[in-house]
Amino acid sequence: MVLYRHDRDFTIVVDGEDLMLSRHHESELELARLGCAHLAARKAPSILIGGLGMGYTLRQALDMLSPGAEVVVGELLDSVVEWNREFLGKLNGQPLADTRVDLNTGNVVELISHSKSRFDAILLDIDNGPSAMTYSGNSRLYGYDGILSCRRALRKKGCLAVWSAGPCKEYEELLVHCSFHVRRYRVPAFKGSKSQARFVWVASENKSILPPGGGEPRQARRKGAKGSRRR
Repeated sequence: MVLYRHDRDFTIVVDGEDLMLSRHHESELELARLGCAHLAARKAPSILIGGLGMGYTLRQALDMLSPGAEVVVGELLDSVVEWNREFLGKLNGQPLADTRVDLNTGNVVELISHSKSRFDAILLDIDNGPSAMTYSGNSRLYGYDGILSCRRALRKKGCLAVWSAGPCKEYEELLVHCSFHVRRYRVPAFKGSKSQARFVWVASENKSILPPGGGEPRQARRKGAKGSRRR
């Protein structure tokens, strides 16, 4: 994994493929806007951001949340943290320096699995979404057990918001099978873009807190499909 810089633009490249571009960050902002929409009036919400990336989701969340908020950031790679502190933080006001931020370096899967009724929102932007690109272990996060761990880590009226580079009906079905109400939002990769779109799912046990708009997934019943149980 390599960080490239051209003037004020940055690109994170993995095995020769572009993973993140600093110019294309509108969908990362939308992840925070959709995932934290229900927390605007909360005095001391607690949220988890899984995946620091270039810090745009963190920046947007901090701008939306109250001074008493707790924002836990889980990032697996030390290099990503170092790049944010040395280079990328200049793009968005050094969000890691905010006193509300609690940075955890390590596997966010473990962080979530050891949390119970802790968060009002969990925002996930790991790899390319349900189709893991950089680390195969991240696929656990998007499976049945990973979704249930997220549900247990949420407080009442909490929500799970997940970023993805593309659509994934199988993941939508798993969210529904885990007793979530779900909305799918098609969001631009960058401002003014109509051809390049990303996706954000927002899921909650409480349907009333879901943001307006979005599409409701249609379940496709398949015989013998794994993960169709409810707990």
